[in-house]
Amino acid sequence: MVNVKLLVASGLFVIVLFGLSGMRDVNTFIDQVKSHTDHMVLSDPYAIALPAVATVEMTGDERDLLLTRIKEGAEQLRKPAINAKLDHVWKAIPGLNGVEVDVEKTFLLAQKHAVPGEIPYVFKEVSPQIGLDDLGAQPIYKGNPQKPMVALMINVAWGNEYLPKMLEVLDKENVHATFFFDGTWLKSNIDVAKDIMARGHEVSNHAYSHKNMSQLSRQKATEEIVKTQNLLSKELGAKNVLFAPPSGDYDQETVNIAHSLGLRTILWTLDTVDWRKPEPWTIVNKIRARVEPGSLILMHPTSSSSEALAEMISIIKEKKLRLGTVSDVISPKRVPES
Repeated sequence: MVNVKLLVASGLFVIVLFGLSGMRDVNTFIDQVKSHTDHMVLSDPYAIALPAVATVEMTGDERDLLLTRIKEGAEQLRKPAINAKLDHVWKAIPGLNGVEVDVEKTFLLAQKHAVPGEIPYVFKEVSPQIGLDDLGAQPIYKGNPQKPMVALMINVAWGNEYLPKMLEVLDKENVHATFFFDGTWLKSNIDVAKDIMARGHEVSNHAYSHKNMSQLSRQKATEEIVKTQNLLSKELGAKNVLFAPPSGDYDQETVNIAHSLGLRTILWTLDTVDWRKPEPWTIVNKIRARVEPGSLILMHPTSSSSEALAEMISIIKEKKLRLGTVSDVISPKRVPES
């Protein structure tokens, strides 16, 4: 029976197949590893941890055959990158890195560590030709639909009553969310915000006083964003790059202002509408029916969401979706296998 192992070192995934002695059919080999290359985060191809084996002396013909097998395998294992694009409904859709075999480094490694029938494939991520930055000032409502990851975005503008329970659930489930802070709330709750950040959550900008951004002058809109950005930086030491407009109200000038300040404008895919105080089970049912890869789920520290949160997370995990921050979801990096 073939035993497949994933070896991880410095962010690199290397797939090594043991027990393939005598196997000559590269297609059979491909079938054994193809399902293990879907969501890998790969980087330094030289930082490799492999079991010590004797160097195998190879003839020129054997090296040629090995290189041919590696190239054949590389072609079938390649997953092309997906470009970021503009959608007429969802606006900016992030791209997704591709995965391909580093043929040269795989060949060098195979010659040094080869055992008959084994190929230690070295994989690397390949960036899309078009990324979010190439799309200019555009709002983002969701991640790439091919990336099996979801984010909880929690807008905080008033009240702390339900935050402890939500943070307890997130800690227990080992989930990191993105908290968008209203500046007036943040100014009065620096210690609470520091605790949220210390727990590993992402902290971001929700303007300063919860005004409708589209109704403000350019100067006032800029002030709303900058005042909160300064608090995030000076009080929390956060290097924030995200902006969620209050009430989801924005116009193109709002997006342009945020973009000029180095911020991406973030909206949402699914809204819990928890500020209306719905029954928690209605939120859970909405998530069960509509969550999908790339979803950004909007919520607030309310009674409804605090009661629904644990089951929401359970459903998302049952659907084989990873939970991450908003920055994780919209990044082109692939999701690592657990």
